[in-house]
Amino acid sequence: MSKSSGIIIPIICGPTGSGKTSIALQLASEFPIEIISADSRQVIRKLDIGTAKLTRQEQKSVPFHLLDIIEPGEKYTAFKFIEDAEKAISDILRRNKLPVLVGGTGLYLKALTVGILKIENENIEIRAELEKELAEKGSEEMYRQLCEIDAPEAEKFHPHNKVRILRALEIYRLTGRPKSELVKSSDYKKSSYDFKHFCLLPDREKLYKKIEERVDKMIADGLLDEIKSLAAKNLIEPVRSMNVIGYDELIKHLDGALSLEEALAMIKQNSRRYAKRQFTWFRNQLEGEFFVDSKSLIAQFKSDYANFEQ
Repeated sequence: MSKSSGIIIPIICGPTGSGKTSIALQLASEFPIEIISADSRQVIRKLDIGTAKLTRQEQKSVPFHLLDIIEPGEKYTAFKFIEDAEKAISDILRRNKLPVLVGGTGLYLKALTVGILKIENENIEIRAELEKELAEKGSEEMYRQLCEIDAPEAEKFHPHNKVRILRALEIYRLTGRPKSELVKSSDYKKSSYDFKHFCLLPDREKLYKKIEERVDKMIADGLLDEIKSLAAKNLIEPVRSMNVIGYDELIKHLDGALSLEEALAMIKQNSRRYAKRQFTWFRNQLEGEFFVDSKSLIAQFKSDYANFEQ
């Protein structure tokens, strides 16, 4: 493997709390790495402790990209992530460094590696109408509608796949064009680079324990004070709108809806559930190599990218 524009870009991914960033930092001691974050929470400025961002001092050890790029409440799409990630990859390769994507946001990773449609004007009313129709008519009838509108897209999944049925119908009602047609147009974007996933899927019970310990550490590090600081800057509503685990629950505590103990228990529960969803997503959606521990992942990475060693 050579240092060229034809390099296969590595992606270190896995559920929250699995140790992805620690692995990347360890590899940075042996490889000329620059890290591109693929985390939908870490793009948000001022949300630091609860999103497990590295400290400013820690970030000095290796260049990071796509951290702190939007304000609380600002929209950031997977379509935009592709643009930003591609620009970062190009810049890093031009400096003869190795870009490594690190994160667990499946939507971003799938958009980058598989592609995504650009839908600018998502409509809450249309989605609500479709969900009502689904409840009344069932998935088979909604699938039949999709077959009439967009047979090529309908052939890609099972008639009971409610999520994909609704999304394909939503795209048609938003744009007046079937998804299969849009995929062939300029409204569809996919990275021009090739990627390889190194996915860390540790033992679940150990991961859940680690997640709970991390929540306790976030509190000890001042997460509640960070949220109070956001409140002093009139940023609570923008933060609330972004539905970030850890912030939602503690905002409810500050509102008086939850005790601190209840909020902490809810953060841990929601974090475990999020990790479980990520496990399922990576197993079902990802093509790549899976590792149960950091040691085996690092060994495989070193083997694959030996020519990039410092």
